[in-house]
Amino acid sequence: MTNLILPHGGTLVDRIAKGAERTRLWDLAKELPRVVLNEREISDLELIATGAFSPLTGFLTEKDYHGVVNDLRLADGTVWALPITLAVDADTAGSVKLDTLVALTDRSDNTLGVLTVQSKFKYDKAEKASKVYGTQDAAHPGVAFINARKPVFFGGPVTLLVDRKPAFATHHRTPAQTRAHFAEQGWQSIAAFQTRNPIHRAHEYLTKVALEYTDGLLVHPLVGETKEGDIPAGVRLEAYEVLLEKYYPKQRVLLSTFPAAMRYAGPREALHHALARKNYGVTHFIVGRDHAGVGNYYGTYDAQRIFDRFTPAELGITPLKFEHTFWHKGLGEIVSEKTSPGPKEQHLVLSGTRVREILAAGGELPAEFTRPEVSAVLRRHFAAS
Repeated sequence: MTNLILPHGGTLVDRIAKGAERTRLWDLAKELPRVVLNEREISDLELIATGAFSPLTGFLTEKDYHGVVNDLRLADGTVWALPITLAVDADTAGSVKLDTLVALTDRSDNTLGVLTVQSKFKYDKAEKASKVYGTQDAAHPGVAFINARKPVFFGGPVTLLVDRKPAFATHHRTPAQTRAHFAEQGWQSIAAFQTRNPIHRAHEYLTKVALEYTDGLLVHPLVGETKEGDIPAGVRLEAYEVLLEKYYPKQRVLLSTFPAAMRYAGPREALHHALARKNYGVTHFIVGRDHAGVGNYYGTYDAQRIFDRFTPAELGITPLKFEHTFWHKGLGEIVSEKTSPGPKEQHLVLSGTRVREILAAGGELPAEFTRPEVSAVLRRHFAAS
């Protein structure tokens, strides 16, 4: 595995307790103050512990938080895009002393891990919304999440105590496991494709272009918490399976899940997605049109431009920037805005709204837009919903 790209920060973090240390902390946790995590925080805890968010060893302290929000850097200067935080109420914050342990639980009071409280601080919700999401509009799902959060952050290193059964276990792999797979296959250059949507023909084109330049492709769909109206993760995974079975070289593609919550933070989240994939062993990351966007909050290619703010050495992973691609009816092939001879009337472009309308009416999506096998999976979902 020595030929693989180094994790972000140089070391793959492992904050999972084992053996006697796990037993000791498990017994200790029974007597500790308890902090209840929401679904996103549980996801973040597990991603920190398994190294997917390396170099983070815990939820952000105050210095790291302000560095990320203001400058896209941790306090030590390492590039980092999104504040990974744990929110608590004022009473809990007042009752817990610094440099003490708290137990981290789910809503059913099941112990998940422990955190050493190295920092506790209030934060400005409006400032965070403006700087992270570029808006204070409560209609933005990320801003709505901030507005609903508790007023104080706990920061400090975490230790995961439980090995929960992952969602979609067949396709679940930790960063250590994807790295082991890449090493076994002899891949040294790997492109990753992040998606929270079914893959249509334009996406297929991007991933296959990337395969021309790399040893392997990681199709890495996000399966954590998403906003209402997004296609459920189970449906999307079925669509990926039928697509990869027939239309991709099996020996050069790995389908694996990314158990993160979606933030809809546009450019910042594109950078975050790339750095996380670096931890999974990926060398190249596909960034297309309006990556991680929602509504009209971000410019079409803002998510590509954010990478230009950093040197290649600081990032350590290569962004593959693609123009908007679509089917050209006259040419009978996928083209981009760079390669299309025009006219625009020959471009087949379907909005997400139009796709949902066709599927909800029981219609067939054009084969030029998506593969028939994928269309069939989506029709079944909409017919049952």
